[in-house]
Amino acid sequence: KGFEVEMVNGGVSGDTSADLLARLDWTLGDGADAAIVEIGANDMLRGLDPDQTEKNIDAILARLRQRKIPFLIAGMRAAPNLGGPYAARFEPLYRALAQKYAAPLYPFFLEGVAGHPGLQLPDGLHPNPKGVDVIVAGILPDVVAWLDGLKKN
Repeated sequence: KGFEVEMVNGGVSGDTSADLLARLDWTLGDGADAAIVEIGANDMLRGLDPDQTEKNIDAILARLRQRKIPFLIAGMRAAPNLGGPYAARFEPLYRALAQKYAAPLYPFFLEGVAGHPGLQLPDGLHPNPKGVDVIVAGILPDVVAWLDGLKKN
């Protein structure tokens, strides 16, 4: 819709929120105009304390705000095998941080892919190419609306 976007994937397979926090400035370099923050799945898969995950993501978002880099948060849900108490602590952290920073939130990055073996790699965690298409189709309207809003500001 009248503008071109270059997306750079700064993700590293296996990264936790602490790993991203440690390498954030290097990852962003000097040219980032905006960021989609999708982190925390590996924290959850390792059963890390959700309070620490929230603190790490909060620090990431604070640094982005300090650098005047707008961001969209892509949330994650807890795997069912971790149980209800863990999920009750983990899942709300994304909404809480989105509210704290008045940032847009895409609630579940793997919406439509998680739990669908035909859309996942054999590891049962990561999307296959068809799964990536589902993720992109799901998040794209939110990203376009967010970018349109940034363009107007």
